[in-house]
Amino acid sequence: MPVYDRNKKKHGRDTAVQGTNDSSVVSKVSAATQGYFLDDFLRSFVCKVSRRAPLINRGYYVRWKAVDHCVKQFLRVTEGCARRQVLSLGAGFDSLYFRLHAEGALEKVVVFEVDFPDVAQRKAALINGSSHLREVLRDWDPQSPLPTGPVTIVSSQYCLLGVDVRVEKDVEAALSRAGLQWSAPTLLLSEVVLTYMDTHLSDSVIAWAARLFPQSLFVMYEQVRPHDPFGKVMQDHFLKLNSALNALSHYPDTAAQRQRFLDRGWESCVCLDMNQFFLGLVSEKERRRVESLEPFDEFEEWHQKCSHYFILTASKGCLTSQGLIRAPSVSPVPCMSPTMSPQKLPVLPIMGGPGGPHMEGLGMASAVLGPGVILLTGGSGRRGRGGADMVLIRGQAGWRCVCLESRTGVRMYHTLTAVPGWGCIVFGGRSSPLSPIGSVVRVTFDPTSLPDTSAPVSPVSECLSLTEMDCTGTGASSRWRHTASLLRYRGQNFLFVFGGRTVAEPVLGDAHFLCVDNQHWTEVPVEGDPPEPRHSHSACGYGGGVVIFGGLSGGGVPLGDVVLLRPTDEGFCWERLSVQPAVVPRYSHSAHVIGHKLVILGGVWLQAEGVPGLAVIDLTTGGSMEHCLDTSAIPWPLMLHSFCSELLDEEGAAVAMIGGGGNCFSFGTHLNPKPVTLDVGLVL
Repeated sequence: MPVYDRNKKKHGRDTAVQGTNDSSVVSKVSAATQGYFLDDFLRSFVCKVSRRAPLINRGYYVRWKAVDHCVKQFLRVTEGCARRQVLSLGAGFDSLYFRLHAEGALEKVVVFEVDFPDVAQRKAALINGSSHLREVLRDWDPQSPLPTGPVTIVSSQYCLLGVDVRVEKDVEAALSRAGLQWSAPTLLLSEVVLTYMDTHLSDSVIAWAARLFPQSLFVMYEQVRPHDPFGKVMQDHFLKLNSALNALSHYPDTAAQRQRFLDRGWESCVCLDMNQFFLGLVSEKERRRVESLEPFDEFEEWHQKCSHYFILTASKGCLTSQGLIRAPSVSPVPCMSPTMSPQKLPVLPIMGGPGGPHMEGLGMASAVLGPGVILLTGGSGRRGRGGADMVLIRGQAGWRCVCLESRTGVRMYHTLTAVPGWGCIVFGGRSSPLSPIGSVVRVTFDPTSLPDTSAPVSPVSECLSLTEMDCTGTGASSRWRHTASLLRYRGQNFLFVFGGRTVAEPVLGDAHFLCVDNQHWTEVPVEGDPPEPRHSHSACGYGGGVVIFGGLSGGGVPLGDVVLLRPTDEGFCWERLSVQPAVVPRYSHSAHVIGHKLVILGGVWLQAEGVPGLAVIDLTTGGSMEHCLDTSAIPWPLMLHSFCSELLDEEGAAVAMIGGGGNCFSFGTHLNPKPVTLDVGLVL
C-alpha cells in the first residue's frame, strides 16, 4: 500500500465521508426499533431515534443480515481455533462487538476496530458515557492511561483504534501495539468504506490485507452498477455529499469486483448482489417475517436498491475452502441473459425538445379519450398523491398538458380502461398500502367541448364527467396493482379484472367479469389452469380475449410467462404460450398488442445486464426479441417503471411513455419530468 500523502489530504471530503457514518447509524437504529433485527446497543450511538421509511428500513436490514450471516459463518468455521480475530475497517459507530458479547459469541475472539481518529474518539466518548455499553467492557478502565499511539479503547476482547486506514505503516503499527496476531484466523470487515477512497488506495488495502493475513476472510458490502438510471441517481447523491463512489467506474459489476480480489492475492472470492442474497440465502420464513413488519408497496425501488449493492467474501490460506456465502444451488433469481437486438431504438422527448409538457407521477393510469387526447388519473408526484388529473392534448403546435382538479380521488396503481363510444372505467387503486379503493367510476368525455390549443383551461373540465357506478353481483375485492381489460362476451362489453394485491393478500390470482352495459359482476365460465397469482403485470385485449405477461409473484420473484385467455363457445379458457427464446421475467412494465405482436416496454427485472428496454413477442409463433433503448437524447435518467404508455396513432408505430420513477432508496426521489416517445415501427 503506498504511503498516503497527508499534505494533500482533502479534509472536507474526509469530513463528508465521516458524515455518512452518522446518517447510517440513525437508519440502523430505525430498522432495529421496527423489529427488523435485534440490537439494543445502537441507540447509545444516536442522540434521537428517528423512524425511517419502510424502504430504508428494509435496505438496512438486508445489509445487516448479509454481514451478520458472514460473521456467524466465520465464527462457526473457526470455532476449533485457539484464537480468532475480527478486524473492522472503517467501523464507524457499528455495535458488532457489543451485540456478539450479548449473544455469548465471543469465545476466543478479539475484535479490533479502525476508523478516522475523530470518529474513534467520538465513539469512545459515547461508550464511556453509556452505562449500558461500559458494562460490556468490564475490564476497560477509561481513567487508566492508554498505550502510546492511536488506541482510544483497549480491553481483553475489544480494541478501538483511531488511525487512517489508507496509511499502511500507521495501521500496521497500531494493530501490532494493540495485540493483533497476524497469523491467527482473521475476518476483515468493510461496509461501504473502500469505495470512498481513491481507487488505487482501496486496491492497495485489499492487496495489503491479503499479504499480511495468511489465514483470513474478507467481507465487503458496497455499491455496484453505476450506469443505469438508478445508478446515476445514486452516484449524483454521493457527489453532492462530497463523498464520491470512486471504485464504481473501475469495478462496475459483481464479476469485476470478484476479479479485483483475485488479482490482489486472494485465493477464492464469491460476490452476490443483494437480490441474490435475500432471495437465495435468507429463509422463506425470515423473508415473510420481514415483509410483515410494515405496510410496504415499493417493490420496484426495493429490487433496484438490492441490485445496486453486493456482499462479497474473499478467502485465503486454510480458510479458502470455508466460504461464508455461496450461490444457492437452485437460484430463485432466473439467470437469463436477454437476447438483445444489436439495433438500439431511439427514445425522444415527446415534442422533440425541452419545451414539451411537464408532467410527472408514478402509479398513474391512462386511457385514450379520442384522437390526440390522453387522460391521466391519480398517481403520486411532487405535489403528493392524487394532486390532479391531467389531459394530454395534441394540437397543431404539438402536445400540451392541462391539469384538472382531481375528480377520481386520491389513488395509485389503479386502472383506467377505455370503452369506445361509452367512456372510461376507473377501478381499484389505493391511497396508502392500508387503504385500498373499491369504487368503480365511469368517466365520460364530450369531444365537441374540447378546446383548441389557444383556448382557456376551464372548458376542458366541462367535457369530462365522472359518475360512481352502482354495480350489482359479487364483484372483485378492493385491490391495486391489478389489470382491467376490455373484452367482448355474448355481444356485450365486459371489464376483465385479474390479479393485484390487497392489504391481506400479497398477490391475487382471481378473475372477475363486469358487464359494462348493465353494470353487473357476472359469472363467466373459464376453463383450464389459471395463471400464477401476481401483481404489477400487464394485460392486453387480443383475439376476443386477453394476453397476460409477467408480474411479481407471491415469492417476490418476477414472472416471465405469457398466458392467453381465449374465447370458447361457452366462455373462455386459459392457454400458455411457449416463447422462444424465453423473455427475461419482469414486472411494473407496460404492454400493447399491435397486430399479432405483444410489445412490452420497460419494467423491473433482476438481471445484471442493464434495465429492460423493449421486448416483442409474436403471439402466433412464440418468437421473441429484446431490444435496447437509446436514451442519449433524454437529459435525465429515464426510469421506465410505474409509468403509463399509450399508442399515438392507428398504426401503433409511436408510443408515448408518461410518468414513472420512484424513491431511489436514501438517494432521493426521481420522477421522469416529461413524457417521451418511442417509434416501435422499427421493430415491427
